[in-house]
This record gives sequence, C-alpha cells and structure tokens, in this order.
Amino acid sequence: MKKQFAVIGLGQFGVSVSTELYKLGHDVLAIDVNETKVNEIVNDSTHSAVADGTDEKALRSLGITNFDHVIVAIGDNLQASILCTLLLKEMGIDSVWVKAQNYYHHKVLDKIGADKIIHPEHDMGNRIAQHLVSEKVIDYIELSDDFSIVEIAAPRFMDNRTLIELNIRAKFGVTILGIKRGKDINISPMADDKIFENDVLIVIGHKNDLKRFEESN
Repeated sequence: MKKQFAVIGLGQFGVSVSTELYKLGHDVLAIDVNETKVNEIVNDSTHSAVADGTDEKALRSLGITNFDHVIVAIGDNLQASILCTLLLKEMGIDSVWVKAQNYYHHKVLDKIGADKIIHPEHDMGNRIAQHLVSEKVIDYIELSDDFSIVEIAAPRFMDNRTLIELNIRAKFGVTILGIKRGKDINISPMADDKIFENDVLIVIGHKNDLKRFEESN
C-alpha cells in the first residue's frame, strides 16, 4: 500500500531513507535547508523542497500535516532536531521518527513525544558485531535489550526435517517466523514444512536462546 513520507534533513542517513522509500514506490517529500542537497535528490524523491525544519509556517506550507510519517534526519544540530520534532508533534503528526545523536538527545526526544528514536550507527554496529562473532548470522535486528530477530543459515542437523520433527521452540525457546529458500520466502511456515541445509531461517527469541540455537550445529 502506497504511503506518504516526509524526510527532513538530507545528510547521508536522510538521503538513504528517502531514496529507499522512493524505490519502494512510496510518495516522498525530501526537505533540507541546503539547496544543493535538495537538488541532488530531485530524481530520487516525489517532491523536494528547500525549507527550515524548525519553521512551522514553512512546514505547514508544504502540507506536512498530510503525511503519514515524518522522519527527522537532521544531522549534528541537536537543537534543530529537537525543535523540529516538537513542532511536528504539536501539529498532530501521528508518526514521527527521529535520528538521535547520543543518549542525552534520545532522552529529550523521548520526553517530547518522538514515536520512534533511531540510532543508525549503534544499530549498524550491532549488526556488524553479530556478523563478526557468528558466521551463521546473516542479518540481525535488535527489538529490545533482551529480544532480537536474526536471519541465520539453517544448521546441518535440520536438513530434510520438518518443523514438527525438530520441535525448535521446545528445545531452544525460539520461534521460526519464516524460511527463505533462494528468492522465495515462506512466512509463518506450517508444522509439516521441511527445512533444507541451504535455507535461511528468520528466527525470533531471547538473545540467550538465540545464541544457544546458533551454536547448536
């Protein structure tokens, strides 16, 4: 379903988010105070505009209140990031996601009502660390301090066996959400679905349980 996104701040993170959303077929309004940055994203956004994210009048003139989601990707200017977030929430934007620079920035954003606070460097650092310590982990998403989702290469002992035979949840306390086989993906697999050695499993669980599962091969 096509959605409308506005991205305020066109640094590396903002450009990456804008471009990917646009590629996925959504409407994207890209905003920055720097005209050069705005011109560079013209072909990778539905609309682009030179505007100050802390200027309520400018944001309203762009129809910001009509957007489903607004991503505040303002870089090093913490004051501008905070003020922009505050303005958006006061204007009634339902979903405001904000890039945080550090712990204190995060705390302020949380206090003023940011719906989702993103730490790109931290999140990417976690993913890289997971790849480094486990050759089996293909991708990693941290849900909380305790729970994660991982994409992991199917261990050899699972080859040509069904989920009901393996009884993974009872043995390891984790749940298999999906099975990727080549370009195909089986979401919510059934108990009699088989797993093969070259499959990639999408698994959710407590970090300790996921670690035991990773080491089970």
